[in-house]
Amino acid sequence: MSNPQTSPNFKTSIGGQALMEGIMMRGPQKICCAVRKPDGTIDLSYDTVTTHWYNRVPLVRGVCNMAENLYKGYHYLMHAADLALQDDEEPQSRADRWLENHPGVQNVMMALSAFAGVALALFLFTFLPTFLTGLLPLGRWPRVVLEGVLKMGIFLLYMYLCTRMKELHRVFEYHGAEHKTIACYEAGLPLTVENIRKQSRFHPRCGTSFMILVIIISIFLYAVLPWTGTALRIVYKLCMFPLLVGISYELLKWCGRSDTKLAKLLSQPGLWMQHLTTFEPDDSMIEVAIAAVTPVLPETQEEARW
Repeated sequence: MSNPQTSPNFKTSIGGQALMEGIMMRGPQKICCAVRKPDGTIDLSYDTVTTHWYNRVPLVRGVCNMAENLYKGYHYLMHAADLALQDDEEPQSRADRWLENHPGVQNVMMALSAFAGVALALFLFTFLPTFLTGLLPLGRWPRVVLEGVLKMGIFLLYMYLCTRMKELHRVFEYHGAEHKTIACYEAGLPLTVENIRKQSRFHPRCGTSFMILVIIISIFLYAVLPWTGTALRIVYKLCMFPLLVGISYELLKWCGRSDTKLAKLLSQPGLWMQHLTTFEPDDSMIEVAIAAVTPVLPETQEEARW
């Protein structure tokens, strides 16, 4: 299996998402979700990529793409979980059958779940550090510094605890397979298990890099906010959250295209964080990654350029 008309070391817009026993890969026109079923076979499902007007508007596209990715990401997570946990001996529950016959309700539930995820993140990384710091009798700048330290500490602890869960550990191994497969494609090598296994599991254009970039940028962006009261500061932060996401998205996009020292410096924290969110996959996981990425590869390299 070879890459269609690729030259070594170009930066591709192809990305993906690790799932339970599977991987979703997104190309310029197509999306493919590959999941390893209990019987060992790989299930493939497809979707098309829709280009929206906001993808051409800086700052706005970051917020809109985050919302879209949260919604679709949850959809693929649930799809993969259904296949990975499939058991023919257990009959489908009445509730599951009802949901299958009412896709509108499923869409609402997925939207609510995505919203709940954002709410949890805002609580952990916005409300909690500000609330705890506001309890201490400190001046403004000591509070700002301590708030940033707490925010980073909570994030690192959260990610570490995630790695301790067996199911998530396997998802992080699939995450490594996703990165290594994209790296192999970018290197212009044939997509074989042997070639992919040699690649690095760390990649600068990753959701982990985006998350840590949001945390870091928020520390500097929110430092200018007044601390007249803890509740008011939290309100200010919520109002600035769309701007924070937009700035972080544009910086990540620029870092993915640039080879300057500044871009590498900004990418480094995300690469460090990937020590917690990616692990070395086994060959069967790499096979799933190959199955997911192959259908989404465009005919020419230019179509996939970042």
